[in-house]
Amino acid sequence: MIIEFSQGKLVVTPFEVQCRLNVNSIVLTAMVDDMKCIADRLLLIADAGAVRWSLQLDNNQQFYEVIEILGIAPE
Repeated sequence: MIIEFSQGKLVVTPFEVQCRLNVNSIVLTAMVDDMKCIADRLLLIADAGAVRWSLQLDNNQQFYEVIEILGIAPE
């Protein structure tokens, strides 16, 4: 599923998240096992050890669409 937000697009599958940012065509990718979500701040956090990134979504609808597809519980 593709979810558009203010900073670009998220391509979300049950296995991976790909974040395509509008700035400089940056693409961030993470496997679901490396993701966590913080509901009160609408944050997606990827932590694969040496590589880490986080992204704040625009609204609750985007956040809950992502976690539903990923199948992970928010913190």
